[in-house]
Amino acid sequence: MRKKKGITKGCQRGFTLIEALLATIVMMVGLVAVAQLVPVSLSINSVNRASSTALVVEQRILEQMLDQPLTAATCTTPACPDAVAGSWSLGSPAAPGNVVGSPVTIDASNSAAINFSAGQVAGYSFNYIDPNDPYGATYDVRWAVVTYVQGSRVTGKRFLLGARQTGGNGFVLPITLDTTVEK
Repeated sequence: MRKKKGITKGCQRGFTLIEALLATIVMMVGLVAVAQLVPVSLSINSVNRASSTALVVEQRILEQMLDQPLTAATCTTPACPDAVAGSWSLGSPAAPGNVVGSPVTIDASNSAAINFSAGQVAGYSFNYIDPNDPYGATYDVRWAVVTYVQGSRVTGKRFLLGARQTGGNGFVLPITLDTTVEK
């Protein structure tokens, strides 16, 4: 048997123009969906950075306060070089068992938190500018102290320390650290 030379009629495989168009549309929908996630992830990253910085500032200040004797009424030497220098009030034995300093609120979970809706209280607050932030983010740092006294001797202090970024986007919630030291 002999085969005919030339072009054989058969089914050729490939994509039609409609198939290519549908594939392109599906790919574009996927790319647009992923592209919409970029601004959301940038916003979440910004909020997380502000919250983390506020927490680090609080921890540094709290460490300095906890290093002071229970009888100390003020603290004048910041533990970290980038903290705001000045005289920080550390409560009053004249008002035992009472909150002294920045106003405190009780939230839904029955936890104490610094009330940032009220104004700053002198000696119990300061503004901190983050030296590592290229935009110079400012943090409002506030605290309140409860002093515990037995007789005439100070036996303990409870520190409520809060910080929040001022300015920027409005999604950054304040963070409050609550600790008690007794001797």
